[in-house]
Amino acid sequence: MTETQHLLPEGFDFTDPALIAERIPHEEFALLRKTEPIWWNAQPFGASGYPDEGYWVVTKHADVRAVSLHDEVFSSHENTSLIRTNTTDNQELHDASRDNIMLFLDGPKHAKLRRIVSRGFTPRVVAGMRDSLDRQAREIVTAAAEHNTGDFVTEVASQLPLATICELIGVPTDERQQVFDWSNRLVGGGNGDPDAAADGMQASAELLGYAYQMAEDRKAHPRDDIATALVTATIDGEELTALEFGYYVMMLMVAGNETTRNATSQGMLAFFDHPDQWRLFVEERPTTMADEVVRWATPVISFQRTALRDVELGGVQIRKGQRVGMFYGSANYDDEVFDDPFTFNVLRSPNPHLGFGAPGAHYCIGANLARMQINLIFGALADIIPDIHQLDRPSRSVLPWINGIDAMPVEFGSVTP
Repeated sequence: MTETQHLLPEGFDFTDPALIAERIPHEEFALLRKTEPIWWNAQPFGASGYPDEGYWVVTKHADVRAVSLHDEVFSSHENTSLIRTNTTDNQELHDASRDNIMLFLDGPKHAKLRRIVSRGFTPRVVAGMRDSLDRQAREIVTAAAEHNTGDFVTEVASQLPLATICELIGVPTDERQQVFDWSNRLVGGGNGDPDAAADGMQASAELLGYAYQMAEDRKAHPRDDIATALVTATIDGEELTALEFGYYVMMLMVAGNETTRNATSQGMLAFFDHPDQWRLFVEERPTTMADEVVRWATPVISFQRTALRDVELGGVQIRKGQRVGMFYGSANYDDEVFDDPFTFNVLRSPNPHLGFGAPGAHYCIGANLARMQINLIFGALADIIPDIHQLDRPSRSVLPWINGIDAMPVEFGSVTP
């Protein structure tokens, strides 16, 4: 038994949903960074939904980057990227997801999908959405302010990411709430509750059916939207199938909607806890704000890879088939990279955080779009209701790989003339 195992409680698990529902284990991450940066987290067999007895916890910024950069050694496909899951209870769903969701692919198939999907995230496309999203951000904040008090997550943080994704794929306004509901149920299925898992699987099937229908409709009746561009695009004779498009939409629901929503909610909480930073942002509008919000929030705590062969990482021997957890929630607080990492500083620069993943094949394709959304929604809040304040502490999500907030009661305050 290692020295660190003596210091951490017996049975401690960085992916325990009950732990994440309470807090991010920053103290334990800091301990590992100082004593055992790559640490074996033993588990009961199958506890994570995989046929093994644990995984490696990678805590330092440099080591997380190294895993991300070497996708020829560390696979996203072998056990997917999710460090804890219920989908292995349904092998058919697990296999279909693993073989079609871009986040879970390696090599040529991943490269093909990324080449096609990247057409929806070019600088021109993102810039072309700015005016529309700015208008929608202001409408969202103005509508919330009319209620005086409310839930920041449902009334503000969730609205712009949903609108953005629906605009990207061409979902009509009157169908957007249904898409939002599918997204919530799909992600909630990973919280360890059997009923939620079953509901999440049902939501997956419903969302896939909706996306298949959209893909077939756009092929038959092209429109001037991203969905049409994706299902009719050809690169070296390749195009997205209806199945691939369906899983792309599913990925957007998680990677786009949930992450940006949680970054916004966690960012607002950080501003509540650091009112001097809110005043600074309201007065000066530093362009560095969005990246500090993403670093501080780190909405995706961790993704995993699986070693395709025996390999050494940071002086530790990783065996073929072992799972390796890239803990962005630790790497983004590494004091070898960030000065005063536990200080929320909207002027922080440089800010080489890994909140969008590390450089490599799976770096977040929508990073610039997410930054724009965060800047727009906080800009609207600062312009319209700068006196917004918290009424109670938030309730946290219980997903083991997401740093999420389910609800945060606020008083929106007076609207600035």
